[in-house]
Amino acid sequence: MNFVEQYIKGVWLIEPERHGDARGYFCETFKMCEFEGKVGKIEFVQDNESVSACGVLRGLHFQRGEFSQAKLVRVSRGKVLDVVVDLRKGSSTFGKHLAVEISQENGRQLFVPRHFAHGFLVLSDVAQFQYKVDNVYAPQAEVTLRYDDPALGIDWPVDGMELNLSAKDKKGLSFDEIKKILNY
Repeated sequence: MNFVEQYIKGVWLIEPERHGDARGYFCETFKMCEFEGKVGKIEFVQDNESVSACGVLRGLHFQRGEFSQAKLVRVSRGKVLDVVVDLRKGSSTFGKHLAVEISQENGRQLFVPRHFAHGFLVLSDVAQFQYKVDNVYAPQAEVTLRYDDPALGIDWPVDGMELNLSAKDKKGLSFDEIKKILNY
């Protein structure tokens, strides 16, 4: 596997090595010793999966405090634009975002540390999105950062696309409101 730390410290793009022939391919999508040797110690406690149609935008979600989650995300079918926003207090990249296309085709994965907002936009007809987390889901700690807050400057490729958002995501908080909630 190839591990590349991104410009936001702690966020890693991981590219598993695929071994293919006329039948298809095989790859290891996660190997604890390699992961911990590059990224660091982690204990994943839950695997999640979602299936979404084109135009579905999920996020930007995070859990605060002791319920914060690190995630290792990948797409096993389709294509998404995956976006993370640094919400770590005192980070030199606080409020900055990273957007990466991950797909079945490119096999990329993204490791997102704790204290980041995370979301994705489905770019293919359907996307099957899978992720490991190091903490269980705690609805009382979940917060949604507004995906289109101008303060974030995220360039979502939505031209000509009909967006499909949940009621929760439509009511996301602004970045300024998030800073107040987090006491920053």
